[in-house]
Amino acid sequence: MKAECSLTIEFDSTATAKKVLRSVSTDDQGFVKSRLNGRILEATIESTSISSLLHTLDDYLACVSVAKEIIHKQ
Repeated sequence: MKAECSLTIEFDSTATAKKVLRSVSTDDQGFVKSRLNGRILEATIESTSISSLLHTLDDYLACVSVAKEIIHKQ
């Protein structure tokens, strides 16, 4: 079975979106395909099971959240 999730996250600015993408893309390694469309971060997550997909999605969103918080504190 293949499970897939598409995710769209809009940021306040293109600069913030670029920094977040740069921060989280190092961990993509075949599980996540991330790209930038202006100030919108688009990600596609693929997995072989729903539970694995949910785990990857949870990790990805946590990393995006942490990266965003760090960027806003600078």
